[in-house]
Amino acid sequence: MHSSAIFLIEFGAIILGLGLLGRLAGRLKFSPIPLYLLAGLAFGEGGLLPLGTSEEFVAIGAEIGVILLLLMLGLEYTASDLVSNLKTQYPAGLVDAALNALPGAAMALLLGWGPVAAVVLAGVTWISSSGVIAKVLGDLGRLGNRETPVILSILVLEDLSMAVYLPILTALLAGAGLAAGSLTLAIALGVAGLVLLLAVRYGRHISRFVSSDDPEKLLLVVLGLTLLVAGIAQQLQVSAAVGAFLVGIALSGEVAEGAHNLLAPLRDLFAAVFFVFFGLHTDPASIPPVLLPALALAVVTAATKIATGYWAAKRAGVGIKGRWRAGGTLVARGEFSIVIAGLAVTAGIEPSLGPLATAYVLILVVLGPLTARFTEPAAAWITRRRTLSVPRQAEAPAQEEATKAIQGNGPVGPA
Repeated sequence: MHSSAIFLIEFGAIILGLGLLGRLAGRLKFSPIPLYLLAGLAFGEGGLLPLGTSEEFVAIGAEIGVILLLLMLGLEYTASDLVSNLKTQYPAGLVDAALNALPGAAMALLLGWGPVAAVVLAGVTWISSSGVIAKVLGDLGRLGNRETPVILSILVLEDLSMAVYLPILTALLAGAGLAAGSLTLAIALGVAGLVLLLAVRYGRHISRFVSSDDPEKLLLVVLGLTLLVAGIAQQLQVSAAVGAFLVGIALSGEVAEGAHNLLAPLRDLFAAVFFVFFGLHTDPASIPPVLLPALALAVVTAATKIATGYWAAKRAGVGIKGRWRAGGTLVARGEFSIVIAGLAVTAGIEPSLGPLATAYVLILVVLGPLTARFTEPAAAWITRRRTLSVPRQAEAPAQEEATKAIQGNGPVGPA
């Protein structure tokens, strides 16, 4: 009974605190994500007041939060939208992998950590945080913007790439042979392809099965189906986020609209818990020793993500403002990066890799909402400054020529 009371007090305090932080962020017209993360740091390992009995429940809530974020993002688009975007944006996925994975691999090699650690850190720097970006897009009211499908396509390509990357990484960390690694990879690809096929070809039937005039039944069926598919996908070495996203795109019409309205409050609650959980498992004392390399890596890969989004949006015919917004939105790293680093830490690859990845993700998960909001205004300000400076530079030679002409010709008028 005593532990139950402590759990209720702790979890109630967390939810109340999140609500107050969200209200503060709303008044400041700012994304609440950085405040949620700082709250997690304060009450996590090495923080001011570590939690006790509620930590396990927070971990489960955090996982549900990521799943709901991706489900809600999928509800915004149809299966045909997904297929067309993937067909047109796959070059952007290749550019994304090249620009953002190589800096991580290079940093690991420069630090002398070896090729396996290089593969790990490449994944950490490559993958943007679908959870953070989905929350930021909703907070900023950009789900209907023209650049959002480009952002979504890159995120989906990254998440689907995890179906290839994670089995390979697992085999490398375990020292598995070629046959075992190939079998794991084949299973992961097969499952991802099957789920995508079902979503694209049988989406109408799934929507008809889920549909209900009773909001309670609709909520239970959609939530249960999403968690079921996400769990099966994760059990088969495919991202649970990919499974949840594909369930979202499989639902269409009135079902998607009704599910969106019903699930929005749950998404906001569990998404906030996810960001707190991320901070809970970060020991503030482990950050200072690796802060400089993490900061350098964050600066480089923030720039490469902005370049990726700008190039992809330009290729899709999006205007200049939308290109900058797309680039700035992609900067945040989060859940996938931590999962990748956690696999390496568990395998005992490199002791410093975990703290470096944590510091790196913490920097970019705080910086990401800022770049999403301010990259486009900053670029516009720089462009205006350059535009104003060009006429001034052009006026100076013209004034000099006019002065020379007057001095050389003397006064104008009749002799």
